Amino acid sequence: MKVIIVGAGFGGLAVANTLKNSNLDVLLIDKNNYHLFQPLLYQVAVSALSPGDIAYPIRGIFKNTKNIRVLMEKVVIVDLRSRRVSVSGGETFDYDYLVLAPGAETSYFGNVEWKDYAVALKSLPDALAIREKILSTFEEAEKLAYKNLDISKHLTFIIVGGGPTGVELSGAIAELIYKTILPDFPLLRHKKINVILIDAGNRLLSSYPEELSEYTYKSLTSLGVKIYLNTRVTSIEKNVIRTTQGTFSAFNIFWAAGNIASPLLKSLPVKLDRQGRVVVNPDLSIPGFPDAFVIGDSASFTDKNGETLPAIAPVAMQQGKHVGKIILEGLPFGLRPNFVYRDKGTMATIGKARAVAYLKGQSFKGWFAWLLWSLVHILFLIGFRNKIRVMLEWIWYYITNKSGARLIVNAFRKDNSKNC
Repeated sequence: MKVIIVGAGFGGLAVANTLKNSNLDVLLIDKNNYHLFQPLLYQVAVSALSPGDIAYPIRGIFKNTKNIRVLMEKVVIVDLRSRRVSVSGGETFDYDYLVLAPGAETSYFGNVEWKDYAVALKSLPDALAIREKILSTFEEAEKLAYKNLDISKHLTFIIVGGGPTGVELSGAIAELIYKTILPDFPLLRHKKINVILIDAGNRLLSSYPEELSEYTYKSLTSLGVKIYLNTRVTSIEKNVIRTTQGTFSAFNIFWAAGNIASPLLKSLPVKLDRQGRVVVNPDLSIPGFPDAFVIGDSASFTDKNGETLPAIAPVAMQQGKHVGKIILEGLPFGLRPNFVYRDKGTMATIGKARAVAYLKGQSFKGWFAWLLWSLVHILFLIGFRNKIRVMLEWIWYYITNKSGARLIVNAFRKDNSKNC
């Protein structure tokens, strides 16, 4: 039996791990050669961690697994009726079971032109682009400060989106600037810095209990972040963002406001929701195609309460294990168990020793929540070496307030020069 898994994110890996060392022939396809631990991507963006700390080679994960083949390719065509998958290199593969877990992309809510001026945070190149953009801006600001020129745009940093990514990124940027960067730039230490977080909703972390939203607001404010709630972005141009609360000028505009499912799904003869996700059966299979499944950010799954599950790692991991067991046991459609998500809680970090967590109906905040957040993320990192390195980096930062990899190597400057 041939199984094809598209995507080596949390969901895809969960399926592959369930099927490893079985008598099934598994092909795992991903456009990258590494698995990315996306919850810590923002830490690469603010120089707290290096790319290798949160990414692990896919082949290294399955190097001793004989029944799993890894292929670095981009899937371009999925033919559900013929049970075939085609990749950009021209090859076509047949399957008996298919699992689609291609993830999601950044959504600018129909304003595609905004992506040229507001950098998103969905990939390692994105994170490195943000890192170099921030560091380069301060180098340029220092030069201009010697000439007594206006540097207000250089010292303004705008983050759009008040969900976990926006909260974590804005808090991390504020700490990076005030605790790490400014001490190294004598002429900028007493200049006005603006770190601005914009969200269209009436509170941050809207899916969390209100008390945790309030704590997050106060914590970010104490870090120097200016928060604009009930504020909708109306347009973004080069170094300018217009909102319902006014116009801001900044060289650094970052987007963390929304996701949309992989465009690969658009070609499927299936029903999609407003975010482009496939509306799946209770067992996570595609309606009309019982041997094809969709999981993670690409699946629109409604639970028993009528709620659509969020696009988060725990959901993808549990869905991956569920589908893996169905395939491993060869259960026919109609005899398969429905997927049931077991919510173990949600967490978000705000800054050093500051975080919020909602676990099994209990709210936690402050240092204890930050400790829980740290332990959970280290636990789920792939690779013992990565776990140790990340833990040591965090201990070092906790003691010294110094980020590690504050290097400008111009690796992604060419692709992002129009944003500078």
